[in-house]
Amino acid sequence: MIVGRTWHELLLAAGITVGTFFADKYLANSEFEFPTVVPTLLGTALAFFIGFSNSQAYDRWWEARVVWGAITNESRSWARNCLNNIDGERAVAERMVLRQIAFVYALKDTLRGASDAKLKQDVVKYLTDDEYAELADKKNKHNALLDWHSRDLERLRAGGNVDGFRFIEFNERIVKLCDEMGKAERIRNTVFPPTYNYYTRLFVWIFIASLTVVLSTAVGVLGIVLAFAVGYVFLVSQGIGMTLLNPFEPTIFGTPLDQISRTIEINLLEMLGRTDLPEPWPSVHDDYVT
Repeated sequence: MIVGRTWHELLLAAGITVGTFFADKYLANSEFEFPTVVPTLLGTALAFFIGFSNSQAYDRWWEARVVWGAITNESRSWARNCLNNIDGERAVAERMVLRQIAFVYALKDTLRGASDAKLKQDVVKYLTDDEYAELADKKNKHNALLDWHSRDLERLRAGGNVDGFRFIEFNERIVKLCDEMGKAERIRNTVFPPTYNYYTRLFVWIFIASLTVVLSTAVGVLGIVLAFAVGYVFLVSQGIGMTLLNPFEPTIFGTPLDQISRTIEINLLEMLGRTDLPEPWPSVHDDYVT
């Protein structure tokens, strides 16, 4: 997967090693000795630079996973509260649980930039006709669904179906869901500085060229292979970090939003007593889940 994403850079690295070797051998001044300290210092700096960049990328990926873990837990707690703490309005309680499933799918589809048709397919079965008609006009659909949670709570509170303490607890759940929603949106909408990627690759190519010169002086043509091998390690390490920058993409490196959403869906439907549950989300080639 990494090689598939970086093959053109690896090909360029191979070209640099070969080109540098022959340029040094036939064009460079034979009396000039390239200082070995150049690739040494540059390689050390690159190791720290790539390590820092990858650390930031991993933190971004891990935060996305933590956010969706919190959404999973809050969704279960929301359903439990609805089904056990709303008096005399079972139908409304069930509607609020189903709407929570719609919220999860709406957020997931938005984070992945899914089409309106895909979003409709995921959420329409968990909303009433009136709710979906109203939702279709909303720009931020998952936020609108949380707003409708609050709207129903106000009605239940006014009707005496939810007491003051439970009303506060319900609202705390909505606030927590909104917090996690905002964190996910921040990750999705915040672009990792592209200069990290650009200058890292530039410095790796300079490093490969300088290392080729130094190694070719010591071991001859074998320096091409050795310089490429070392450069390959740097390029792949940097490529791994780049794959973690967009954690909501449906790739082997992304957060498995489809699987998490389906798990929440199954859990909440089961809490409603449904027996016609959907199947767990399948893996891709028995290798990873999206």
